[in-house]
Amino acid sequence: MRFSRVLPFLPLASAFVITDADVFETLEKSGKRIIDKTQDVLDETRDVFDETRDVLDEAFGNAIEGIKNVGENAYHKIHDAGCDVQSWLEGSSFEDPFVDLEDHPHHPPHGKPPHHKPPHKNPHHGRPHHPPHHGKPNLTVYEMISKSNYTTKLAKLIDEYPDLVETLNGTKANYTVFAPIDSAFEKIPKHGEKPSKEFIKNLLLYHVSEEFYPAGRVLHSYTIPTLLEPENLGHKQRLTVRVTLRGPSINFYSKIIAVNVFGTNGVIHGIDSILIPPPKVATIIDLLPGEFSTLELGLGKTGLFEKMNSSDYPHEGGTLFAPSNFAFKKLGPKINAFLFSKFGLKYLKALLEYHMVVNQTLYSDAFYDATSEDAEMTARPPHFHFDMPTVLDGKYLAVDVTRYGPFIAIRINGFARVTVHDGVASDGVIQVTSDVLIPPKNAGGEQSYWQGEEMSVEEFKERLEPFVEDDENMEL
Repeated sequence: MRFSRVLPFLPLASAFVITDADVFETLEKSGKRIIDKTQDVLDETRDVFDETRDVLDEAFGNAIEGIKNVGENAYHKIHDAGCDVQSWLEGSSFEDPFVDLEDHPHHPPHGKPPHHKPPHKNPHHGRPHHPPHHGKPNLTVYEMISKSNYTTKLAKLIDEYPDLVETLNGTKANYTVFAPIDSAFEKIPKHGEKPSKEFIKNLLLYHVSEEFYPAGRVLHSYTIPTLLEPENLGHKQRLTVRVTLRGPSINFYSKIIAVNVFGTNGVIHGIDSILIPPPKVATIIDLLPGEFSTLELGLGKTGLFEKMNSSDYPHEGGTLFAPSNFAFKKLGPKINAFLFSKFGLKYLKALLEYHMVVNQTLYSDAFYDATSEDAEMTARPPHFHFDMPTVLDGKYLAVDVTRYGPFIAIRINGFARVTVHDGVASDGVIQVTSDVLIPPKNAGGEQSYWQGEEMSVEEFKERLEPFVEDDENMEL
């Protein structure tokens, strides 16, 4: 790769190889002119050698000044938590784009996605730095990382795992590598215990996708699968992509600083922060009391929080539709007072179970159903519908996902909106809802969904009465 720009000069240089005696006579007469010309070519060739750098060095070097610096204290929080969960809430710049959009009718529960239209292409929005073209690549993604002056620390970690080296040198797939540059490692606090070898291996796998994601596809995606597959997720752990006014980022905090560095077996994108695999859903809720303290209190009082964290209840993924503190506040003081009283705990438990889906994981642009071998959807139709079975026995959530260009809207039961999307976790995903979800009531043989109107405690109890448990100990 370093010599590709020199090749055009080789035929010209070969013209000065002298093979005939007659040429010596000519050379004697015009030697100075030819020697001067030869010297010019050699000088130009030497300049090309001096200017030629590894493609990763050039791509990252040109973008290095624009890197966002994160303080040690801030990154310490990320390192301890497993991810920057606060930035997940702050990084959703396209919140609530469909307030006035005409609602799509929901369908009777069937537990399966409907027929989908062909994928919808979004307009291109926002571009990070693109490296210059250097012709056809001749190095693998591993070779480029190992040779670059900007990814020496990443290369050193990869070299500790021969199987990963083999993967990144192989041709089984066109890989996508989100490569943290050396300065990304400097954000890690100097103190603290060294992570285990298993943790570092998982961390490296979380930076690689076995699918080909050049810049255009990255910017048109909401989540991207990686090589990491946690035990309780049932599918590949995904990254979250966001394009905000501050530029494109991964998992809301790692800025993309260079894109489309192509190798023979994939593409590399440079990032300014290490991507740390996320923790469990329950841990994320616990880390954000300013947003979910009411939800966490309810999960704790009903025993559901302990169940979510327990290894006694294995599962393969899941979706938590998480009402924010403000969503609970919209229920009114009387219903909240009832729910968190000793008389309302069994109703609170049923209510929270209605927000939990087990073994079905719904992302903005992907759906995994662990209960079905063929229920995996990663296409991007402009609109699709799911009826998702909740932990509340026999009750489904009618979920509609709609895209319009770079915007996305997720509605539940035709009313509540997802305000912050794709809080990826090691055992599922969190979708933050604008309202508390309340089971429908039967009116005239049809299900009547709550649309945010004022509700009395009596009506609230009536909706949940068929699902409450009589066990006062609240055992699960």
